[in-house]
Amino acid sequence: MKFTRLLLVIAVLAAVVGGCARKEENVEPESFSFVVYPGSRYLGQLTEVTKQAHRIIKPNEPEAPPTAIYDSEDPVEKVAQFYADKYEYGQVAADATNNLSAVKPKAYFRRGRLADDVQSIAGLLPQLNLTTDVSKAQGEYKAADIEPKPNRPRVTVQRPYFDVTTSQVVDRTIIMMSR
Repeated sequence: MKFTRLLLVIAVLAAVVGGCARKEENVEPESFSFVVYPGSRYLGQLTEVTKQAHRIIKPNEPEAPPTAIYDSEDPVEKVAQFYADKYEYGQVAADATNNLSAVKPKAYFRRGRLADDVQSIAGLLPQLNLTTDVSKAQGEYKAADIEPKPNRPRVTVQRPYFDVTTSQVVDRTIIMMSR
């Protein structure tokens, strides 16, 4: 009987200690990292312009958050689903209402107009030393917003996009990641 109790106490202690050890492992999140879409190309100039814009908008912050911009030939739906899968969010919702659900989905599609978006930053372009022809920002786009995780950035994918450095509408899917 005493031997059985001793084994039971050892088993309980082992479970408690093992449970505590596992909890401590999970308390610390993985280090922050970008998930790069396969076959995408890095857009260094747009990444730097975005970081500069952040410094102008928020001059009191010591530095811009980690940011990376890529683009891909693949359709926006395929790229958005890739990120939703990597973030374990399931399917990308058709829109932010998610069939009128009270809870906003963690990954959803939206639509917009290039001209509206570019007009909203037109005043910032001269401060970035860009001579962008904003009148060339024509057309509509489809985008997806992927909510961030503690160790992963917010991801926005969009097609087409307007490149403010070249004043061109680009028929590729842009992937913008920022913490």
